[in-house]
Amino acid sequence: MASQGKLKITWVKSAIGYKKNQKATIAALGLRKLGQTVEHADTPQVRGMAFTVRHLVTMEEVK
Repeated sequence: MASQGKLKITWVKSAIGYKKNQKATIAALGLRKLGQTVEHADTPQVRGMAFTVRHLVTMEEVK
């Protein structure tokens, strides 16, 4: 398999007032504090999680 890129996901907006599943998705992405950035492999699963909370995070591709 060819190596995949990475996604840099940054938590930019508080999850207060949003549904529990969105808060759980933020935690599952490994985000603990507002403003924190994590890197994950660019997979359909991670993209789907980021899409679920797209209004709370920013996402950029890293080579």
